[in-house]
Amino acid sequence: MAKIFKKTSGNGGLTLYLGKRDYVDHVTAVDRVDGVVKVDTADFGDRKAFVQLACAFRYGSEDLDVMGLCFRKDIWFEQTQIYPESNKPQLSAMHETLLKKAGDNAYPFSFEIPNNLPCSVSLQPGPDDKGKACGVDFEVKTYLAMEKNNPDEKIEKKDTARLVIRKIQYAPSQVGAGPKADICKSFMMSDKPVHLEASLEKDLYFHGETIPIKVKINNESNKTVKKIKITVDQTTDIVLYSADKYTKAVLCQEFGETVDANGTLDKTLSITPLLSDNKEKRGLALDGRLKDEDTNLASTTMLRQGVEKEVLGILVSYKIKINLMVAGGGLLGGLTASDVTVELPLNLMHPKPEE
Repeated sequence: MAKIFKKTSGNGGLTLYLGKRDYVDHVTAVDRVDGVVKVDTADFGDRKAFVQLACAFRYGSEDLDVMGLCFRKDIWFEQTQIYPESNKPQLSAMHETLLKKAGDNAYPFSFEIPNNLPCSVSLQPGPDDKGKACGVDFEVKTYLAMEKNNPDEKIEKKDTARLVIRKIQYAPSQVGAGPKADICKSFMMSDKPVHLEASLEKDLYFHGETIPIKVKINNESNKTVKKIKITVDQTTDIVLYSADKYTKAVLCQEFGETVDANGTLDKTLSITPLLSDNKEKRGLALDGRLKDEDTNLASTTMLRQGVEKEVLGILVSYKIKINLMVAGGGLLGGLTASDVTVELPLNLMHPKPEE
């Protein structure tokens, strides 16, 4: 029997049932949200019961709301009346299971998530941060109200039950050829350059997978390559609420490979960017989490053609920087030291699970 998730309102009148918390974006469509609400009408009075699915962008904790400023912006929401029953959806196998679990006085509902909405993303809070994390989240909420959509009507917390769900995306089954970059750099006090070429085997890697980087160096200069530094940067572009864009290193690894003057190197260097190495970095983008369960670095945002970026809330991308630390030789020593750098784009995602 699959796990069933449920939440009961403070007044005991509403109990929300869902069969799963993760809903997959298959590019052409998203898994349908099928659920059930059990009602106890003893304290309803003239009020009706509604259920709502909302995708929201949270730019700060709700307890920071001051002077009427709202730190939560709804990107999309849809709601339906659950009691008295207004329209009954076609029952799925999930509905049948949940109705058996809920028992009498339970009403089914369904929501279709548009496929142009963002996937769930949360920004890693600092050690002293409280409340919900910033990011994009999806929430199913059932509540009591007099009217379906009256912004002036205050909904009491005790008359509400809510469950956070996640919209997730898996890596495509076909991966493409890996990116390649090269540079030829000349130096002061040297009449010949250093050639650097770097490449990946494929264009997409899974979270936790080791990433081999093929590095070729042809050092025609009179300087010495002292070591190689590889950095993976995550860039988070908050496009909905504010024009914030910032980059944080999620991996910085040095390799003690030396290449003397007129020497060459042809080697594969391996890296593995992990959230476990970045637990203290506030603001790092993570795949949306449910309560305190573990998660991982945010997956790369896959942009579809024709979708406006503003709808997506938060865009996440990665790049790998390969940096040669070149030491200056001769009388000037460190004054003529320099770096040789190339960049490769990186896609990080989850593999599609077995059916």
